[in-house]
Amino acid sequence: MKSIEIAGSGAREQEVMLAVPEAIRQAPGIAVAGRKIRSLVFSTDLAVICHCDADAVLAVYPFTCQPAITSALVAASQRPVFNGVGGSITQGERCVEAALHSEMCGVASVVVNASIPVETIEALVSRVGVPVTVTACEADGVVRRQIEAGATLVNVAAGPRTAEVVGTLRAAYPELPIIATGGATNRSMEATLAAGADALSWTPPAIADLERAVMEKARRLARG
Repeated sequence: MKSIEIAGSGAREQEVMLAVPEAIRQAPGIAVAGRKIRSLVFSTDLAVICHCDADAVLAVYPFTCQPAITSALVAASQRPVFNGVGGSITQGERCVEAALHSEMCGVASVVVNASIPVETIEALVSRVGVPVTVTACEADGVVRRQIEAGATLVNVAAGPRTAEVVGTLRAAYPELPIIATGGATNRSMEATLAAGADALSWTPPAIADLERAVMEKARRLARG
């Protein structure tokens, strides 16, 4: 985390700015919506998104996609948003409708999770103009069928096996744009990039932890 000094009415204050880990900046990147994307912040918290220097936003949450949330994310982020539109809860026509609304809001890509049926992938590809990103937990027949159905990008989220899954997919699909979770350390990020990931997603500190750190500092200053 880095801090930036800003001028205020006669006083100097510090604004907290969340910086993605240096290892992510070494990613080769993918071209989406006219931008080179190396880093994606995994968050739907507008305060975090607006104070983070990631190239894009990965906005996936465990509820049905809500138009009001999508509109707010696109308006506030001022960078490409990869928006979750379907998975185990939302499939079929409802997923397509969420994707179409997301496209109209201006998202850069719509994201579905590993449980989405191939038929839904095909419907998304045929009706939505933005890239379709599928989330992969394994380099198995499921994700291969989703890729063959027309998915444009793959987002690998396989926990400690992420680098391994990335490597298998890269060997099978040399030109496939691959996003992957970077993990918590520079070593894990570097390993995932070495395996063939083009961009990494990063989970920032929880807003409650950031607020706690700011308040602890404020209390220390107040005590002199």
